[in-house]
Amino acid sequence: MNAEEDKQSFWSTVREALRGGQQDLTAIPISRAVTLLAVPTVLEMSMESLFAVVDIFYVSRLGSDAVAAVGLTESMLSPVYALAMGLSAGATAIIARRIGEKDREAASAVATQVVLTAVTVAALLSLVGVAFSRHLLAAMGATPGVVHTGTGYTSVMLGGSVTIFLLFVINAIFRSAGDAAVAMRSLWLANSLNIVLAPCFIFGVGPIPRMGVTGAAVATTVSRGIGVAYQVMTFRRGKGHVSLMARYLAPKLRTILELLRIGLPATLQVLIETASWLALVRIIARYGSEALAGYTIAMRVVIFALLPSWGLANAAATLVGQNLGAKEPDRARRSVWTIVRYNVAFLGPVGIIFALAPAAIVTLFTHEPEAVAYSADCLRIVALGFIVFAIGMVAVQAFNGAGDTTTPMIVNLLSFWGFKIPVAWFLASIVGLGPHGVFIAITAAYSVQGLLAVALFRRGRWAKVQIQEGGAAPH
Repeated sequence: MNAEEDKQSFWSTVREALRGGQQDLTAIPISRAVTLLAVPTVLEMSMESLFAVVDIFYVSRLGSDAVAAVGLTESMLSPVYALAMGLSAGATAIIARRIGEKDREAASAVATQVVLTAVTVAALLSLVGVAFSRHLLAAMGATPGVVHTGTGYTSVMLGGSVTIFLLFVINAIFRSAGDAAVAMRSLWLANSLNIVLAPCFIFGVGPIPRMGVTGAAVATTVSRGIGVAYQVMTFRRGKGHVSLMARYLAPKLRTILELLRIGLPATLQVLIETASWLALVRIIARYGSEALAGYTIAMRVVIFALLPSWGLANAAATLVGQNLGAKEPDRARRSVWTIVRYNVAFLGPVGIIFALAPAAIVTLFTHEPEAVAYSADCLRIVALGFIVFAIGMVAVQAFNGAGDTTTPMIVNLLSFWGFKIPVAWFLASIVGLGPHGVFIAITAAYSVQGLLAVALFRRGRWAKVQIQEGGAAPH
């Protein structure tokens, strides 16, 4: 095949990836399988990152207190994200393995139980969030001004966490089954709505009153809710590899418990990481609203860059799970290294741009001199670790896709609580670097995580994990 034919074949695959289809990802060429999964998952995560950037773009016009409220609330949403991602990891490992075994009935049964579990957990989280929003914001170290400005935002965001939870979990079901285009479309729908609704609710348009920072939460929650409605409708139609089956809606305790057996270490894996961010926020908050606002803006920009890379990493989880189900561990391994190369090629140049021109980027979100200084410093330092981050996140997701969620949990515990928090505190408080020391600790910790994950992945024990009806156990 000549270069022109290669180019045509690539773009043909991209078009197919955007349309969605019924390809057997364990049988087609690896590069084609990666492209079919990676294109929609990268676009999906790119749109998820817009939730963070769009809100902060408009909220930054309301001042540092509003931005700080958004940053603190995002930190409080960490347990929601952790539980959603944990359950998603369990769903991915089991469903991908069943799809690889060509057992779509079993995959649909597990998917239905996952949705049932997700609805129950998410509803409880939303109720707790609404009841304690003001107290939680104050407990995070918010100043009286931030509490006054941000309580409405916090209440709506925590109360609407059910939409966050379901959007994550159902999209994980679609991706693990190979229906990544459906997941992509649900995020595009939700984000397109958020882009339109956010300024309307924040600043007021026509009959819509000006709601300030609370309006950002209303727009995001409504948009996500519509995205979830689209997911459920598609799921019910059953046009993909899995479908929502009424006969499996009755709770099946054994399946749920075995699902949670994989999902619990994955939840702890994410909680360990996200809880470490709470500690960092507490350290930075001591240096004032400008420092916290600058950090919040920089990390929103970082998330905007990293989420597409997480899309690639999610593709690795699906391909590992499906290929292990098809008894093709070597193909699973080669898929991971192919995705690593793609991720480095994407994130490396982004890191260089962020490191060379951070101030030009963060001034899109704020013009307050102190906030700009803190934000640019954070963005520059964190961007220096992007290449290692690119490699590490793929290795971590490969473990999760295999059903070995314990190894990444241990890696995260060592990297973030054994390293990041002590180093951040030492550099900020003892050495006297302040927030600058925290930013250094972030880059160093993620570099440690990446190197550890790759070293353990090379040992190959992940390929020996067996997944039963809904759980995993090593040989």
